[in-house]
Amino acid sequence: MMKLTKIVALGAAFAALGACQDAGKADGNAQTSEAKDAAGSKTLAAGLDANGKFMAAAKAAGLDQTLAGPGPYTVIVADDAAFTALPAGTYDNWLKPENRAQLTGVMTNMILPGTVLAEDISKAIDNGKGKAVLATMGGGTLTATKDGDRIALTSADGKKATITQADDKFTNGVVHHVDAVLM
Repeated sequence: MMKLTKIVALGAAFAALGACQDAGKADGNAQTSEAKDAAGSKTLAAGLDANGKFMAAAKAAGLDQTLAGPGPYTVIVADDAAFTALPAGTYDNWLKPENRAQLTGVMTNMILPGTVLAEDISKAIDNGKGKAVLATMGGGTLTATKDGDRIALTSADGKKATITQADDKFTNGVVHHVDAVLM
């Protein structure tokens, strides 16, 4: 019964990915022609560090194939130090097969539909009088604000991360590197 529950939860997560992808196109999160023209020659899955904690978590959640797919996606990638800074045992527990549904929820809340460049986020913050709410593939939201000349993202639980490197472009999307894991 537990296995069936996990399969149903995973199926729901992938259905949410597809639904959010379509919703992203409707609300302006779709890949801009400028972003598409500037895309690299590798997919997100091929371009991210295969030995990094983010890709290990993506694989454990079953999202590595999604990141190799057509996209486009905007992926908020926490660096290895951010995963290490989580409370003791958190990351290792996420990687256990019995916690796949929870990990999938965390990981899909770090993916936005469409290709959203840092400039797009910055403009949305300006247009939103200091903040912009970004819908995630996991059904959550991230609130974007400016912290000096940098963009800060805050999750629904109040966890804040700063974009440390923006706009790594790939054939199926873009990556923004952050200094904290957003749950």
